[in-house]
Amino acid sequence: MSPEASLTVAAKELRVLVRRRSVLFYAVGLPLILSVLFSLVVKTDIAPPSGIASDYRLGLESLTYFFVVFAAILPASIAAYSIVGEKVEKSLEPLLATPVTDREILLGKSLAAFVLPVPAIWVGASIFMAAADYLTHDALSYYYFPDWESGVMLLILVPLAATMSIELAVIASARVGDVRGANQIASLMFVPFMGVFLAGVEGAFSFSTGNLLIVSGVVLVVDVALSFLSAATFRREEMLTKWR
Repeated sequence: MSPEASLTVAAKELRVLVRRRSVLFYAVGLPLILSVLFSLVVKTDIAPPSGIASDYRLGLESLTYFFVVFAAILPASIAAYSIVGEKVEKSLEPLLATPVTDREILLGKSLAAFVLPVPAIWVGASIFMAAADYLTHDALSYYYFPDWESGVMLLILVPLAATMSIELAVIASARVGDVRGANQIASLMFVPFMGVFLAGVEGAFSFSTGNLLIVSGVVLVVDVALSFLSAATFRREEMLTKWR
């Protein structure tokens, strides 16, 4: 597999994506908006002028984990459009007719879906954590962030969650004939991560470093399995002959 070929596919995808303002707003703007909204939650509910909330740790950890949920949502919509969208725009057949291998195409499209939302999520989370530190420092007498839990969430779980959503979305877009159907299937990817979030909020799951590493390990195993499945379901000959 040639990395240069995959990078060429990714660069082509990115040129298309940056021309779509709705995609840029969705992938880049929403994490930044989320950081502002979460900062307001910290100001009003976790560290109000009357004093810091007793469950401030759970509140800060839950808000940080929600960036993981976003990592399972934002890349999926981009990846879901990657193949079906080219079918709609009549540009898929020329791509499949090139000497580029299936894995090179899949890797290139996955990279394109990864490089816009994931760095934006990291930036948004950094803004939130800086604001949270500013708002809680006087009450705590120390800076809450960065901590091990946020490090695992953002540096391990966010990329793994994004990779999982991208792989499932690529599988969906390779097998479904319309953009809406691919998006609907890909949108299901956030459900398990949202389940962990709700369990944490309700106290059934602890956002500890150990638990987060266990979740990361499970997601990694799923990512590896989906990488083989995506390669097996991407049948360029069938697409060239049946997608008319």
